[in-house]
Amino acid sequence: MTPVHRPPRQTDFARFPASTPIVIDNGASTFRIGWAGEAEPRLAFRNIVQRPRHRSSAGETVTVVGDADPALMKYFDCTRTSIRSPFDDDVVFQFEYMEYILDYGFDRLGATSEVDHPILMTECECNPSFSRARMSELLFETYGVPSVAFGIDDAFSYKYNQKLGNCGEDGLAISCEFGTCHVVPFLKGQPVLGACCRTNVGGSHITDFLRQLLSLKYPYHAASVSWDKAEELKKEHCYVAHDYMSELQIFKNNKEEAEEKTRYWQLPWVPPPKDEPPSEEELARKAAIKEKSGQRLRDMAAAKRSQKIEGLEKKLSELEYIMEQLDDSDEIEETAILSRTGYLSQQEVKSNILKVTQSLRKAKGESNGNEENADASGADKYPLVSVPDEMLTPEQLKEKKKQILLKTTTEGRIRAKQRRAEEAALREKQEEERRTENPELYFDELRARYLELSEKVDQRKRQKVNGNNNNSSGAVGRGERLNAARKERMRLLTTAAFDRGKGEDTFGMRDEDWLVYNKMSKENEEDNDGDDDESELARIASKIQEVDPTFVNQHEAAEPAADPHKVRPLTAEDFKIAIGTERFRCPEVLFQPGMIGVDQAGIDEMVSISLRRLAEDESVKERLCQSILVTGGSSLFPGMIPRLEAGIRQFRPYLAPLKLVRASDPILDAWRGAAAFAASREFARQTFTLEDYREHGENLFHRYNIVYTL
Repeated sequence: MTPVHRPPRQTDFARFPASTPIVIDNGASTFRIGWAGEAEPRLAFRNIVQRPRHRSSAGETVTVVGDADPALMKYFDCTRTSIRSPFDDDVVFQFEYMEYILDYGFDRLGATSEVDHPILMTECECNPSFSRARMSELLFETYGVPSVAFGIDDAFSYKYNQKLGNCGEDGLAISCEFGTCHVVPFLKGQPVLGACCRTNVGGSHITDFLRQLLSLKYPYHAASVSWDKAEELKKEHCYVAHDYMSELQIFKNNKEEAEEKTRYWQLPWVPPPKDEPPSEEELARKAAIKEKSGQRLRDMAAAKRSQKIEGLEKKLSELEYIMEQLDDSDEIEETAILSRTGYLSQQEVKSNILKVTQSLRKAKGESNGNEENADASGADKYPLVSVPDEMLTPEQLKEKKKQILLKTTTEGRIRAKQRRAEEAALREKQEEERRTENPELYFDELRARYLELSEKVDQRKRQKVNGNNNNSSGAVGRGERLNAARKERMRLLTTAAFDRGKGEDTFGMRDEDWLVYNKMSKENEEDNDGDDDESELARIASKIQEVDPTFVNQHEAAEPAADPHKVRPLTAEDFKIAIGTERFRCPEVLFQPGMIGVDQAGIDEMVSISLRRLAEDESVKERLCQSILVTGGSSLFPGMIPRLEAGIRQFRPYLAPLKLVRASDPILDAWRGAAAFAASREFARQTFTLEDYREHGENLFHRYNIVYTL
């Protein structure tokens, strides 16, 4: 064990005689230890244990007990550890952690090996005898204490405040502690344990609830809302509402009053640096870098172009050498040269020479020649067309048929393009004549034609997406027809791929084989009509805009593109956490445990339950209600006493006397009362010794169920 953040060690064991008892207030939140008869405990720390690893090469595990100094915690890795408590609902069940805490407490008091002083330790009401037996075993076996006594913390607090005159011999103690809440009736100064009442809701549940609410409200700041910070916010800002529903209505309807009751927690925030225009030196530096990068790219492009030119020149020289051999050879030698070089004919060699020459000129940035050379280049794309069939092999015949089909298709497209250009020129001439004769009539005709084509294009787009589903005749929609055409083209492709490699490839021997290209490349007539309609619509729209500049073509006007989401720079408001309804909503769980899923009674109802369990007449109950002491750390919330009084009156008869008072110090009164009792003569008669433990063992606690009280 390596405790961290130790206060200066006391040497009290040498100054106090062995008969002086040590008083321990073993609370679920805070562990307090001191000497009997003193007004303040010598040491107080959080009743927790954690085991981080040391940030060293060895990485050994250390044990941190209680509060740790943040300046020292930087030497430890706390990312893989969590806080451990020996308590569960104010009952000790992890005695391994309890031993670490007792070691730390006794060590700070100056103990060396054994603790040769009597021990008085507080516990909650109706503590299980098993827990008390294990605690006694730990004290006797590990520390060798001579005697031990246990007492109820609420009883010590009540008795201490009774001496101060805050309450009488007969009364009630309402204890709002860290993990639980208790109501204990007192008759003649002694607690009536058979009539006490307990609810497993306390200050820790309020802290957990506050942390959950803030984490859900500000999920992007969930890491900042730690448990310790939530505990701090609870102590600073939470209060108990006199009327919970009325308080909620204030925050719902009255904005001004709600704003006054809202508290804000400002998280650390550093304003982002302002964007300043770059200086002239910065602009010059960026320009130099850009010019350097551009020069590097230009050099790379020049090197690549040089390599390409070198390759084309080499290929051109090879083709020219082959052409010279073909010119100087007879028919037999020509066939051998073509077979050796992989060309089909001399015409194909010339076509390749022309292509390489054009590529070389383009790479050098020279002109490719006039239109006649371009037409010749287009004709030389199909060198086998002019070769007689008798001079061709079967493979060359297949290629010739393919070239004939492609050439015919290309020439047909060129003629159609020329025809459309002539028709467009004629149409422009006729429209110009009509516009000159009657401009108004011409403009109206353009408007009507635009509306007609616009409706037609819109209808075709709708059918393309949805098909003609509204066709009552049962005709297939256009979208379905397009899908059928695509499926047919895909079938032809897969069939051709599947048939390859099955025996001799006879494709192309028949003229019908080449029709598959027509089927696969054929454009749908409706697609052509649709393209023509859209082109005509755009042309008419441009004509209308010449006359009416305010006209907008709805089909060309693209929808405004949505601006990309611009990230708003964070401000201090984004790091401000508002605590509004959470201020009174979290402490409300003491009165309504059902808000956090605990099906138990609230502390105001617990008073009524405890009074019903008393086998006394109504006069005794009235006397008890005139002396109600509220103690415990959770009783410090503002508004707790008025809210408790209003809640208890609902369970009491009309005009019944009622008096509530908060303890003089709800946190330390239990230890002070225990210290006063340990200094009295009564304490020696309430202890059981090490000899009793060795004689009876744990059966001593199970058999007699000992609970020592004042």
